[in-house]
Formats: sequence, C-alpha cells, structure tokens
Amino acid sequence: MKKATRKEILEIKELFLEKYSGAVTELEYKNPYELVIAVALSAQCTDKRVNLITPALFEKYPSVYELADADIKDVKELINSCSFFNNKAKNIVEMAKRVVEVYGGEIPMNEKDLQTLAGVGQKTANVVMIEYTGANLMAVDTHVFRVSHRLGLSDDNTALKTEATLVKKFKTNLHDLHQGMVLFGRYICTAKNPKCDECFLTPYCKTKESFKV
Repeated sequence: MKKATRKEILEIKELFLEKYSGAVTELEYKNPYELVIAVALSAQCTDKRVNLITPALFEKYPSVYELADADIKDVKELINSCSFFNNKAKNIVEMAKRVVEVYGGEIPMNEKDLQTLAGVGQKTANVVMIEYTGANLMAVDTHVFRVSHRLGLSDDNTALKTEATLVKKFKTNLHDLHQGMVLFGRYICTAKNPKCDECFLTPYCKTKESFKV
C-alpha cells in the first residue's frame, strides 16, 4: 500500500482541521469523574450505547465516593448491556477506590497518573486528556486506526505504534485531529460500505480495505 507523501500529510491535516475544528466527543458527561467512566466503558462499545447506560449509573453513584463503596453486582447490572461489563464494573469500582485513597477524590489530570487507575490504559488516558484539557495528544481507536491506514498515514500493526506515527507526522493540533478522525471514521470512512461519495479526502485514499485493531 502506498504511503502518503509529506505534501499529502499536510493537506490531509489542513482538511481535517477545516472540517472538524472544535469537534468534541459524543460521550455525554458533566465532570472528569463521569468522563473517565464514559471513556472506559466505550472500549469496544459504541458511544451511543454508553450514553444510554451512564445516566442511571451516575444517578446512583454521583461521585467516586459512592462508587468506591458500590456493590459490584449492582454496578454489573447497571452496565450489563455494555461489552465486557463484568471486567469494566470491577475496573471502575477499583478506579474509584484509588482516586479516593490516593488522589483525595479528584480525578488526576495527567497521563501517567490516569494510567495508574484500573482499566485506564494509554488510549483511555489520552482520550480523557484530549477531551478535558485539549492536550496535544493522539489516541487511536478502531476508527482512527482504519482511517490512518486507508489514507496511507500509517502501516503500523498496533494502535500504539499508529499513535506514535501520527504524533510524529502531524505534530500539532493533535486533539482536533483525533476528534476529527474519530467522527470521519464513524460516519464517512466506515469499516463496511464507506460513504466515498460524501468523502472530502477521496484524492488521498489508498485503499478501501478494512483494518482491525
């Protein structure tokens, strides 16, 4: 598969920024506590599904203090329509306990500390930082992975390697580019039957093949 040239990379970047400048996550949240949980639940689960689950969860457990004392069975019931809900329930309760015990009930806002929380890997930490602080970070989910491969921006075989490549190639405006690539992959450059007639990046497309991450 052909790689995007330096000129193409700059043009792709400009087009994404033009189209998606100021784009934000589709996850619904009111504060850092709700954001961390929504992002953790969204792994291999759609944002729409997460937005259906979280209102009841946040009503019953409005902060880390209530969630740290939660009955794990109850949390599982509240999120059981989400993929991997058993594991996610355990993780978010553990996460709440650590935030209470180590961080005085405040969600830490830097990547290293966020990654010490249960169920929060590099991607989740980066998404939280991008969304909440506008940090110049990139996070690679299935959409970003697929889009970056189809546009010849990356031929890496893992999300983390793809992230490093995109950071190196784009350098700046990473938070806008991340949000833009997610929305572009979700609604236009879809895995099956991409909407090529609606695409503003057709001249840069190298393949319509689907890529899994």
